[in-house]
Amino acid sequence: MLVKTLKWLVIAIVALAALLYGGGLLLSPKFTVTRAVDVAAPPDKVYALVASPREWKRWSVWNQRDPAMQITYSGPESGQGATWEWKSKTEGDGRMTMTAAAPSKRVAYELYFPDFGTTSGGDIRFEPAGSNPAVTRVSWTMNGDMGSNPLFRWMALFADGMVGKDFEAGLANLKALAEKG
Repeated sequence: MLVKTLKWLVIAIVALAALLYGGGLLLSPKFTVTRAVDVAAPPDKVYALVASPREWKRWSVWNQRDPAMQITYSGPESGQGATWEWKSKTEGDGRMTMTAAAPSKRVAYELYFPDFGTTSGGDIRFEPAGSNPAVTRVSWTMNGDMGSNPLFRWMALFADGMVGKDFEAGLANLKALAEKG
């Protein structure tokens, strides 16, 4: 009886592993996460908080979850080429480089996560939120590719739910910071 139960347990585990692996091969490795918020501040004020990597620790949820995060900066202070790298026991290690910057309009970046060997691109845009020039719509989008690892592809499937919450919290912090006197 015990041998028969163990046999079925092993078969079930192997079948589940095969399903996860095979299913992962069928999933797209690509993902997109987008969130937006209206900020009662002009675009140049919001842009300054995003274009400088040093400012991200004031509003990014990732920095707030790990105050002990080790951060190094390189390149220019802000705009294209500005870079920050971090090491964190809870948030992982990574590097972000600003790849394009149009003052008061857009900041694009590239993220690299060595733990996964993946790179993703992001874009934060600043546009009028209507007829009031003092209100800025901030749209944050990230596109990524989890590569050929079928297990990482499952993460791509759930990226919007996982990363989207961080974007929402980060944008809420950015809004609060930009709207302060």
